[in-house]
Amino acid sequence: MNLKEIKEFLDEKADLYNCTGFIENDPVSIPNRYKNKRDIEIAGFLSATIAWGRRDLILQKANLLMDLMEDTPYDFLSGASDNDWGRFENFYYRTFQSVDVIYFLKALKNIYKEYSDMEEVFAVGMKQGGVKDAIHFFREKFFSYSPPERSKKHLANVMNGSAGKRVNMFLRWMVRDDDKGVDFGIWKAIRPKELYLPLDVHSGNVARNLGILKRKQSDWKAVEEVTAVLRDFDPDDPVKYDFALFGLGVNEKF
Repeated sequence: MNLKEIKEFLDEKADLYNCTGFIENDPVSIPNRYKNKRDIEIAGFLSATIAWGRRDLILQKANLLMDLMEDTPYDFLSGASDNDWGRFENFYYRTFQSVDVIYFLKALKNIYKEYSDMEEVFAVGMKQGGVKDAIHFFREKFFSYSPPERSKKHLANVMNGSAGKRVNMFLRWMVRDDDKGVDFGIWKAIRPKELYLPLDVHSGNVARNLGILKRKQSDWKAVEEVTAVLRDFDPDDPVKYDFALFGLGVNEKF
C-alpha cells in the first residue's frame, strides 16, 4: 500500500474501534466510572500506570484500587491520613507493589495540595516547550516527595528515551475530544494535535508492517517517527490512529 492507501485503511479502522464498545474491555473503562474531573484524572492515571500485561488482570486490579479508595478517588485522597495507607499493603500488580501504590497515592495527594488538578501541572510543563517537556515536568514534580527509588520505574522518563506508552495513553484519554464516547476531552492545556502515539508492542508491530515506522526499537525516537506520519494523515488529531493500530494488532493480529 502507498501512503494514501494506508491513510484510508487506518481511517476506516479508527472509525471501527473508536466507539463505546471499545470501553468495556479496556483500562479506559476505569475512569469512565466517574463524572468529576479530578476523579477521572486519578482513576485514569492509576489505571494507565498498571496498563501492561493481560487486560482482564489490569481491569481487575484497577477496579480493586478504586474500591480501596471507596469509589471516590479524589475525596478519599483529600481526606486520607497515615492510617488509611494500610489498606493498600496487600495490593500488587506484577512489579507494581504496595510500596509503589502507596507512594503514588501520597504523591497525588500532594499534587492536589499544590495544584487545582493534574491538568495544571502539565499546563506549567507545556510552557517549557511541548508535550515531552510537560511529561518530564510532571514526572519531576511527582517524584519530588521523597519516593522509594524503585517506584521511579513506574512513570516513564521520556528524556532518557522511554516511549512513555502509558503516560501518552493517559494524555490521550484526557485530551482527545470527539463524539465517539471513549476519550474524555476534559483537558484544554494540551491540544489533540500535540499528542504522541502511545506506542506499545501491538501498535509498533502494525506500524512496522505497514511501513510507517522504520525504527526497530520502541523508544521515544520511534514515537516521534510514527507520530510524524500520523500527523501527516490527520494534523488535528493524529492519535486517533491509536485505535486503528492497537485494534489491528490485538483484534485482527495484523
